[in-house]
Amino acid sequence: MTHTPHRLEVENVSVAYGDKNVLNEVSFQVTHGARIAVVGPNGAGKSTLFKALVGLLPLKTGRILIHGLPLGNHKDCVAYIPQREEVDWRFPVSVRDVVMMGRFNSHGWFSRPNPADAVVVERSLAEMSIANLSDVSISDLSGGQQQRVFLARALAQEPHILLMDEPFTGVDITTQDATLKLLDRLQQRQVTTIISTHDLNLAATRFDMVLLINKRLVAFGTPAQALTQENLQKAFGNSLLVMDSGAMLVDACCPPDEEHHHDVVVEPFFKNGV
Repeated sequence: MTHTPHRLEVENVSVAYGDKNVLNEVSFQVTHGARIAVVGPNGAGKSTLFKALVGLLPLKTGRILIHGLPLGNHKDCVAYIPQREEVDWRFPVSVRDVVMMGRFNSHGWFSRPNPADAVVVERSLAEMSIANLSDVSISDLSGGQQQRVFLARALAQEPHILLMDEPFTGVDITTQDATLKLLDRLQQRQVTTIISTHDLNLAATRFDMVLLINKRLVAFGTPAQALTQENLQKAFGNSLLVMDSGAMLVDACCPPDEEHHHDVVVEPFFKNGV
């Protein structure tokens, strides 16, 4: 029997802001090349999990292993694309300069880029179809173009693991499609991708596995295993509405028990987890 190695192992991880736990004893393992959707309501700890996975937040308990080694042993192994609102888009820097930042881990922040770095940057710009924007300031780009720039920066890092926090929020259909096609190509290259999303239909149809969380792990498995009515009820509480047809609607943008409108649908064939 062939053993499938785990690229990422999260063991009993808890993260706190002050005295308030935001994640509680979360554990899961991700194999090489897997495509994972992270799903949960706002405040569930999705962004906190991503920041913990790149060492931006300290762990209260537990450990994170990449290729069997503790976090921090691989300089450029994990690329992270935060939510767009966390970025200062007014910063006076060109598209090419932003993408070149993906190479800093390989040669250091105070070293001059070498010809090999330039080749990787140009290849990354071309892959995201933004080579024509190389000299444009990021502040002059549309939301979709900005997203492509950060995807190109991540590609330039040549990571083994790519984390993307809400990449489909506030972008046009063309950019969403380009992102999904990139995920297909990365999977062919055995790059592990972990993406948070509020779109449960997208999670159900375009991802191998779903990590459902609400401050602790609710479920981790295939979309059919994770996105059951019982699991969604645990994650979203009163934000879950089951229609007569069997379809399940949730408002992922509102915490459980608050007034909300329902804007995400899971089709009926997932209601029994089959």
